[in-house]
Amino acid sequence: MIGSRARLRALRWGLRIVFGLPQPVKRVLAGHPVRLDGQVLDLDLQLLGRVDRLLSSSAGGTVDQAALAEQRRQADEAAEVVADAALDDVLTEDLQVPGGAGPRAARLYVPPAVPETAGLIVYFHGGGFVMGSIASTDPLCRLLAAQSGVRVLSVDYRLAPEDPYPAALEDAIAAYHGARDAASDLGADPELIAVGGDSAGANLALVVAQQQALAGGPLPAFVLALYPVTDAARSTRSREMFGAGFGLTAEYIAELERLYLPDGVPSDDTRGAILRADDLAGMPPVYLSTAGFDPLRDEGEELADRLHHAGVPVVARRFPGLVHGYASFTAVSAAARDATLDAASALRAALTLVRSRHPARVIGHAVLDALPTTARTTGA
Repeated sequence: MIGSRARLRALRWGLRIVFGLPQPVKRVLAGHPVRLDGQVLDLDLQLLGRVDRLLSSSAGGTVDQAALAEQRRQADEAAEVVADAALDDVLTEDLQVPGGAGPRAARLYVPPAVPETAGLIVYFHGGGFVMGSIASTDPLCRLLAAQSGVRVLSVDYRLAPEDPYPAALEDAIAAYHGARDAASDLGADPELIAVGGDSAGANLALVVAQQQALAGGPLPAFVLALYPVTDAARSTRSREMFGAGFGLTAEYIAELERLYLPDGVPSDDTRGAILRADDLAGMPPVYLSTAGFDPLRDEGEELADRLHHAGVPVVARRFPGLVHGYASFTAVSAAARDATLDAASALRAALTLVRSRHPARVIGHAVLDALPTTARTTGA
């Protein structure tokens, strides 16, 4: 354990040194600028690609089912390497929430100086439904809590291949209902509970909201979806253009999808691929971000367009120089941090407006108007 802690400190120190170098030096180390599809890859993320052996569990590659536990451990370790010590004042409490097949572990993040009754976001981590945990998303949840002033409840849902679809979704739906039922114990107002996530977790958050809209149940106040997975085995221009060389690869995506949906998306159950849903109407306001160099970019933006045409208030933001998973790289990339803070600001603004103008379900476009700029960023 001592050796492991020393290694983590050394890696963290090394990253701070490398990414604290002057811009011209980093450019020499990173190589010539990468320009593709009218976009320029962020310098810090290009440099990170040169040292991705430090964060190998968060990049592409393959899933070795025989060594899956070790790969998951490495993902947790990689998150700790880039953790921001300045966020240690965010209070945390480990607890349990309802799941689809029994209680699930969760972690509550309470930012300093929040009111006794405030907003809360039920958050689902990324990792392709196969990787990821409360630990791997801890730095991101701390940042969201600190910058939004909103409590964050991170849920440790079941993972494939041990528990393929629909286990993760069942856990997500149960956790959302459990959070509403236990709102007072969590220090939250049940009308101020949002759902959110990154990548696979963003998919879960979107589907939870869509299923609540279909069922006529209590809607989340807001949906925060960072570079979401929207449809398995989809063929898009971005999957072809950015499917290699930018961290997440098309090959890795296909492998994760196969483990999560071993029989593909069921013909009678499209919840595993929200982009195939017939009805998206009635969902709460959505903040949906994409990254310019992400294989999943186009399907995320296609979903944003469908939400808009279904009458759902949606803020669609593209951050052109970033890659998939950018919210995990805020300690090394200023652009990634700015994009993540944009999401935190949207969450704060949305829940502030909901709190002042109940009920949430009839003020969707007012929430949209209160958020930061609604125009999708498309420039390089």
